[in-house]
Amino acid sequence: MSHRANADQGAGVVVVGAGFAGIAAVGVLARAGRRVTLVDRHGYHTFQPLLYQVATAALNPGDVAFSARRLLRHASGVEFRQAALIGLRLDERVAALDDGTELAYDGLVLATGAATNFFGVPGAAEHAVGMYTLDDADRVRDRLFALLEQADRQAAGAPSPTPVRLVVVGGGATGVEMAGALAELLDAVVPRDFRHLERDATEVVLVEARDALLGAFAPQLRDYARAELARRGVRLRFDTTVRSVTATHVVVEPGGALDAGLVVWAAGVSARELPARLGLPQAGSGRVQVLPNLSLPGHPEVFAVGDVAALPARDGGTVAQLAQPAIQSGRHAAEELLRPGGPPRPFRYRDRGAMATIGRRAAVAELPARVRLTGTPAWLAWCGLHLVTLLGARNRLSVLVNWTWQYLSWRSGPNVVARD
Repeated sequence: MSHRANADQGAGVVVVGAGFAGIAAVGVLARAGRRVTLVDRHGYHTFQPLLYQVATAALNPGDVAFSARRLLRHASGVEFRQAALIGLRLDERVAALDDGTELAYDGLVLATGAATNFFGVPGAAEHAVGMYTLDDADRVRDRLFALLEQADRQAAGAPSPTPVRLVVVGGGATGVEMAGALAELLDAVVPRDFRHLERDATEVVLVEARDALLGAFAPQLRDYARAELARRGVRLRFDTTVRSVTATHVVVEPGGALDAGLVVWAAGVSARELPARLGLPQAGSGRVQVLPNLSLPGHPEVFAVGDVAALPARDGGTVAQLAQPAIQSGRHAAEELLRPGGPPRPFRYRDRGAMATIGRRAAVAELPARVRLTGTPAWLAWCGLHLVTLLGARNRLSVLVNWTWQYLSWRSGPNVVARD
């Protein structure tokens, strides 16, 4: 039988989700002295932009995860609850959790994030691996090195071993970063650690449904990314649609079946099933439909932010599901909660640019005022931004040390221990 928490202590604000949006909202509310309960089904915040480096053994899982309790250690009036949201009674202002408890609230911020969007492609959810959670990154790394071990054993006893093909689906920033990192990893580890396996017997293929990479970037930056990936040996398949995925193949159109030992799905994300399960209003993308100030229609005390919400853009569309929109929307929702009774202020996303890295000393950056960088300057800017925004001094130092060591000794490759 559930019991209701907070009822006799003043409800306060409940923030669901410890991602970029939820942490941003908690920070604003905590500084204002509000009583806050942060709820997340995990006990940590994940720095998603660096997950691909965990997947390719450049970083350790602990480098991109930060304990939620440690984050809130010095935040007076803020508590953490490790649980999942399973129900809402909006009229009663009560949130039900999967640990059997209920939280009453004066204000509620839904920042539950999203999940990999497989677009209904048969077999994709079962056989491809997304790149949205820490578990996804661990699965990619373990499958990759198990595949290389198997290929090396086969090569030792076969004159013509089966080639190792790694397929990345999606040519956005995540797909480009993943494909570039996989190519560099194969260059480093195959010749030195897998003595029977030839580098020429391995291949990275990037499949993109459109005719270009990095659709949100300027044309010259897209062209640079395309040339850099090709220079690193990544085979690019444009105007190609994935029709199905099996344990050993990807069926594409045009082209038919491609042998694939590993399929990394980086084609996009969608809102989790939570909005539909809770009966919240949804936009066409499955994300929560919100008013211009990010509150729910009819419930000015409830806000949806980050990837789970259809954040309104100035042109009438929706803002992309990225870190900066999540951070800004979380802050905006918190600020709205701090001014009850005032006229709603519409959310205005401030575009601070976009970046993507292709590999060592190769990146693209599109900054405000039409500043566009490529190559080493963009790569250094990318490294600096991610170090600054990473939570925790220990994590920043660990990432900096790992990056410095890799830069100085990149030809030796990472030290990898693959799990069974």
